[in-house]
Amino acid sequence: MKPNGLPLLMGVVNVTPDSFSDGGRFVDPDRAVAHAVSLAQAGAAILDIGGESTRPGAEPVDEAEELRRVLPVIERLAGHTQAAISIDTSKANVARRALAAGASIVNDVTAATGDPAMLGVVAETGCEVCLMHLRGTPRTMQDDPRYGDVVAEVKQFLSDRRDAAEAAGVPRSKIWLDPGVGFGKTFEHNLELLRRIADFRDLGCRVLVGHSRKRFLGQILGDPDADRTAATAGAAVWLASQGVDAIRVHDVRPVADAIRAYQAIAQGP
Repeated sequence: MKPNGLPLLMGVVNVTPDSFSDGGRFVDPDRAVAHAVSLAQAGAAILDIGGESTRPGAEPVDEAEELRRVLPVIERLAGHTQAAISIDTSKANVARRALAAGASIVNDVTAATGDPAMLGVVAETGCEVCLMHLRGTPRTMQDDPRYGDVVAEVKQFLSDRRDAAEAAGVPRSKIWLDPGVGFGKTFEHNLELLRRIADFRDLGCRVLVGHSRKRFLGQILGDPDADRTAATAGAAVWLASQGVDAIRVHDVRPVADAIRAYQAIAQGP
């Protein structure tokens, strides 16, 4: 449940050497666990552990290496935090092993199209799943992405993937949908998705958005090298005002503070 109608915050814990924003900072399990705990203390209700970068141009990682990166972190966090643990993966066996280690959510950027066994794992284990829109692959997604109506097309894709998950035995109550801001979209596409984010609530599932620190925020600021923390928080306030259920962010504390200030003004303390 969302506290006081506010979106849950999903804290990003990338245990990768090459993620776009924090690659290499948390490859050591001790540092990753400490970072995850600090995000939970700052207000993250979900900790999203990822062992394969999905930045534009990223190379794929094999299953054994992904497991080597994520399992020690999940095993140590399980039972030591009240935050739910999410595994950010598109591989069914990585999801299965992570769920056995203590995760309870699968966050799949391919919307379970990357591995045909993924929805079976989700249905069998009874976990929650986040299905995200991605055009192409991380290596190709920014190669001239085009849409007639980006909102309508992304919405139709997510509707189809919701239906596929339900057909596989996953209850709608356990499905999250993510329009995939920054994944195969231009600057204009990203702004349009955020502007019309409330449209996705029509699909009858909880809506998650991950816009944190992304390139389009630097474009808004007119400086690709600018610190994007404040811009991330500003967009998060807009998302909160539109009824989004969860927001995936790197900087939990400033985003949590910005949303609390919005709530105090909009609804009273």
